[in-house]
Amino acid sequence: MDFQLTEEQLAVQAAARDFAQNELWAGVIERDEHQKFPAEQIKKMGELGFMGMMVSPEYGGSGLDTVSYVLAMEEISKVDASCSVIMSVNNSLVCWGLEKFGTEEQKQKYLTKLASGEIIGAFCLSEPEAGSDATMQRTTAEDKGDYYLLNGTKNWITNGSSASVYLVIAQTNPELKSRGINVLIVDKDTPGFTIGPKENKLGIRGSDTHSLMFNDVKVPKENRIGPDGFGFKFAMQVLAGGRIGIAAQALGIASGALELSLKYAQQRKAFGVEIAKHQAIQFKLADMATEIDAARLLCLKAASDKDQQLDYSKSGAMAKLFSSKVAMDSAVEAVQIHGGYGFVKEYHVERLMRDAKITQIYEGTSEIQKIVISRELLK
Repeated sequence: MDFQLTEEQLAVQAAARDFAQNELWAGVIERDEHQKFPAEQIKKMGELGFMGMMVSPEYGGSGLDTVSYVLAMEEISKVDASCSVIMSVNNSLVCWGLEKFGTEEQKQKYLTKLASGEIIGAFCLSEPEAGSDATMQRTTAEDKGDYYLLNGTKNWITNGSSASVYLVIAQTNPELKSRGINVLIVDKDTPGFTIGPKENKLGIRGSDTHSLMFNDVKVPKENRIGPDGFGFKFAMQVLAGGRIGIAAQALGIASGALELSLKYAQQRKAFGVEIAKHQAIQFKLADMATEIDAARLLCLKAASDKDQQLDYSKSGAMAKLFSSKVAMDSAVEAVQIHGGYGFVKEYHVERLMRDAKITQIYEGTSEIQKIVISRELLK
């Protein structure tokens, strides 16, 4: 087994780290404080190829592998998890889904702009009564012949007001249950589509999260992705890949917490010496580093499985389950290592702690990941 990264992968990692440190770090506290969407930073990420990393150059993407995507996600997430979740949704859920299952016309019309970062997309699955249980869709897409009439509400939508293109999961044939669900491409300016107020969140405050309302929205039949009834399968397949991106985000948050803790521990003195020389702090740092390396290996294993076209359902769920726990644990320890300074914003670790929690919730809670893992084990 080769644990060495290729020169191209190392170059991607270095470019992402350079961008995060030089372009994201300076304003990250202000963006978090004021819930400011990082529009300028996301535009630059598009120019650098980070918004369509796995998309073929034929459609404006970077044509990179999933391992490179994980490496870039980790570096961006070390500094600003709000930027990385915007990047993750656009890459893993929207671009990948369109390239994998969309028609050539859909790819030319939407994917090229999404992959280049000219526009960004949103994935709309969750509802007030359909979060983890994706089969319970209350949003309906009534077949009207040459178009669908879309009605319903979506909750917790990342890029809710900043996206230009929305992939909406809706029920067309309730009697068929999961086999009656479709996925439709909805343009932002479509009549009857409205965006609710921004959610005031605990973490990832720079990303814009909204509820979306659809009131007799006419969606042309050509905007359906895949055959009739493919929507549930589409959602499950893109979410399986999405878990890898969120696992990498969690890994980045944990890595960022460790880097800040190492730096602080070598500067802060207590009882006449740097606190890094105290065994209690050394034990914390050692535990953090060990768990982070284990999480990184799980993330890279899942990414490698995807690149080799192997089944990555289990490895992706394992990576997401473990990495999100490590993110939360590492961020809490980072605050503890910083002591009172860890409780104030200027030292960044309190923000990492707030950001870490969401990695245990979206793309399926930890309990959902355990269900996926056990299902694969019991096959």
